[in-house]
Amino acid sequence: MSKSIFNPKHQQIDISTKIVAGLERISEAFKVLLWDKAKALGLSPIQIQLLIFVAYHKPELCNVSHLAREFNITKPTVSDAVRMLEQKKLIVKDFSSADSRSYSIGLSATGKKVVAETENFANPLKTQLGNIQQKDLENLFSSLSHLIYQLNRNGILSVQRTCYGCKFYSHTKKKDHCNLLNMQLKKEDIRLDCPEFEEVAS
Repeated sequence: MSKSIFNPKHQQIDISTKIVAGLERISEAFKVLLWDKAKALGLSPIQIQLLIFVAYHKPELCNVSHLAREFNITKPTVSDAVRMLEQKKLIVKDFSSADSRSYSIGLSATGKKVVAETENFANPLKTQLGNIQQKDLENLFSSLSHLIYQLNRNGILSVQRTCYGCKFYSHTKKKDHCNLLNMQLKKEDIRLDCPEFEEVAS
């Protein structure tokens, strides 16, 4: 019997395979919701994702090089998306950095309005999570946050800003701790995208 993740018979005898297949189905739901919003506004999915990212992240993360790493796509793809967003007057470029060839991307007033219209595209997924018990949600989040960190460590995800890869994070006596905030972290306190994240020196 084929041990492919996509072979239903193999899924039935291997829980890890079944989980991966489940994550693939959830990713399909995410893409459907994003595409529906994109089509309604005449934007591409990556254009919407870039706008939402820029809305909530510091300027040093909002440049072509970092955005390419963030979304695991090429710089030319990001540049094309940025060019279209600029033509639609949804973003502004800031060339105030020391490198005259580099710029950070910010939102125009119109861009902020578009973000307000689009950032709720994944809410149907969140609504369904409301039907799951709190303890189960905490365990699910713990597994996902560890998985994201491991995918980054293995080079599959280029960027992660979880506590586990941060220089301020420590784990002793089966407890998680943030040395920046000087506090013990519960499962639900672990962050996937921390504004104060600083990568552990390799």
